[in-house]
Amino acid sequence: MSLALEPLRKPRPLLAGDTVGIVAPASPIKRELLEAGCEQLRRMGYKPFYFDNIFDHDIYFAGPPDQRAHDIEEMFERDDVHAVVCARGGYGSNYLLPHLSPERLRQYPKIFVGYSDITCLLTRMVDAGVVCFHGPMVTKDFAKPDGVHVPAWLAAVAGREQWTLDSKAVVGFRPLIRGAAEGILYGGCLSILAASVGTPYEIRTEGKILFLEDVGTKPYQIDRMLMQLKYAGKLDKVAGFVFGEMMDCEQPGEQDYRLEEVVRRILRELRVPVAFGLPSGHVAFANMTLPLGVQVRLEVDYEEGASLTFLESATAGVAQAQPNLSVNG
Repeated sequence: MSLALEPLRKPRPLLAGDTVGIVAPASPIKRELLEAGCEQLRRMGYKPFYFDNIFDHDIYFAGPPDQRAHDIEEMFERDDVHAVVCARGGYGSNYLLPHLSPERLRQYPKIFVGYSDITCLLTRMVDAGVVCFHGPMVTKDFAKPDGVHVPAWLAAVAGREQWTLDSKAVVGFRPLIRGAAEGILYGGCLSILAASVGTPYEIRTEGKILFLEDVGTKPYQIDRMLMQLKYAGKLDKVAGFVFGEMMDCEQPGEQDYRLEEVVRRILRELRVPVAFGLPSGHVAFANMTLPLGVQVRLEVDYEEGASLTFLESATAGVAQAQPNLSVNG
């Protein structure tokens, strides 16, 4: 069932010493990677916590869907858990959609972080008026020495009020189509967003700055998914686009075109700004955290480069105590 638009609910900022609950909404996880990610969270000043059933297997899922949904809801409801970070993506988060109640989660707003297959949960929550975070996961990013872009993580979860990611500071973040726009940041993995069309959980893109990223997807497949969204009317009222790193999104063998050309050809008639190469989600290293559901400004200029400015805090208040800034991010 489609959700009515709700006033935005923001979580409280994440502080040093806070407990981070870890959930597995999709594929099974490996204990050694979870422990590596937990150790990194401890070094950053947090207390990781997870339920014993996080290691469950159900075919290629981390347990049955009702259990996985219940674990998320319980993490939100517990007073001793201050943020919820997904262990990994994979496949299976879509099974949670009928079991998960965003209205219930709205009563206990908390930082919720993930990407890839988790995209369908992020958009579902943002549509219900809950701020979420597209960013690093425990067994994928926190488990690597250079897996998390710490400054972006801290800016997002500690509630910095205005901060900018731009071409001068972010390697590979570049202009594609010139322009400027403001809107709500929204989106995630393109494959998951396209799969929502025609379902009760279809994405809501009107007035959004749409963030799109993917991994290991050939340019013609990116083309096909963008055209699907275009024909479904999902791009008509988008205010602007920011593409991710698009890691390994190339045609095997020789090709005489770039993915940027494919994207530009499809989106240029929309006459909105388009930037490319912001490393959040599937990235080579240093995964950036992007708050979804908050107001941002996108500026794209062929000479000055691209910039994405977060115009409001993603949390209800700003953290005074900061986690350890010396972590290698």
